[in-house]
Amino acid sequence: MTIRAEDLIDRRRLRRKLTFWRVAALAVAAAGVLALALWFYREDMGGSAVDHIAKVKIEGTITEDEELIGRLEKIRESKSVKGVILTIDSPGGTTAGGESIYDEVRKLAGDKPVVAQVGTLAASAGYMIASAADHIVARKSSIVGSIGVLIQFPDVTGLMEKVGVKLEEVKSSPLKAEPSPFNPTTDEERDMVRKLILDSYDWFVGIVAERRSMTRPQVLALADGSIFTGRQALTNKLIDAVGGEQEAIDWLATKGVDEKLKVVEWKNTESRGGFLFSKALTQTIAKALGLPEYSGDLARELGMDRLFLDGLVSVWHP
Repeated sequence: MTIRAEDLIDRRRLRRKLTFWRVAALAVAAAGVLALALWFYREDMGGSAVDHIAKVKIEGTITEDEELIGRLEKIRESKSVKGVILTIDSPGGTTAGGESIYDEVRKLAGDKPVVAQVGTLAASAGYMIASAADHIVARKSSIVGSIGVLIQFPDVTGLMEKVGVKLEEVKSSPLKAEPSPFNPTTDEERDMVRKLILDSYDWFVGIVAERRSMTRPQVLALADGSIFTGRQALTNKLIDAVGGEQEAIDWLATKGVDEKLKVVEWKNTESRGGFLFSKALTQTIAKALGLPEYSGDLARELGMDRLFLDGLVSVWHP
C-alpha cells in the first residue's frame, strides 16, 4: 500500500504531539512527586505549611545550644505555629546553657502560648527551662526540682604524691587559676567560689519566684537541692498540672489554640558528633552495647557529655 506524502506528514505531526504531551505529563508527574517529597520533608523538619502545634524535645545534658535556640526562633517567626509544647527530659547542665534557652523560651512565649511537658526528669537547669513556659505539666512520677548551682573540682594532690609528681607555678596573684586540682583548696578560694555560686543561685531563685508566682521565702524553702515527684511538685506549686501531652494540648486550647491541630515535632536537623560519632557508626555501636538503635549521639547515650561540663552547673547528678 502506497503512503501518500500528506499522510506521512500527518503521522509525523501526530508523533510530535504525542511526544510533547508524554514529556509534559512526565514533567507534571515529576513536579508533583517533587512537591510531595518536599512537603513531607518540610513536615519532617517541623516546617509544616499548615497550622499546627509545634513540639520541641529538650533532652539530655543542657549546654549552650545554638541550633536549639535557632529552632525556637524559627518557631516564633512561623505563622503556621499556633502553640508550642516543650517536651523536657533533662537532669540539667550548665547554668549558662539553661539561661540562654530560658531567655529564648521567654521570647517565644511573648508571641505564642508555650507549655512545658515533663517526662521522666526536669531537674536543675532542666527545671529552669520548664519554668520559662506559661504552664508546666508533669507525670505523677516525674522527678522535678533540684533548684541550685554548684561547682565541682577534683583534688589529685594525694595521687601526685604517690606517683612522685610535683607542680611548680608562677602566677600574678594567689587566686589566679584557683581552685586547682593540683593544690589543696584554701579558705580564701572556697570563699571566692561560694560568692560565685550564691550569686547565680540568687538569680535562679529569683526567676522561679517570678515565674511560679511565689514569694522568695517560699522558693528558698524548696531550693535546697531537693527533688520532688510530679504530685509533690504540684502541691508545692512547682508545676501546674499532672498529665502528659494531651493535658498540654488541653491547656493550649484554653489559650485559643484549636485542640484538633496536628502536633508536629520540630527536629534537630544538624548532624552532630563528626565522623567518629556518625549516625551509622553510633547505631552499630549502640546496638552492640544494648542501647537504643535510634541513638544519634553515642556520647549522650553513655552520659559522657556530662564529663566535660565546666564552670557553674545546674545539674542533678554531674
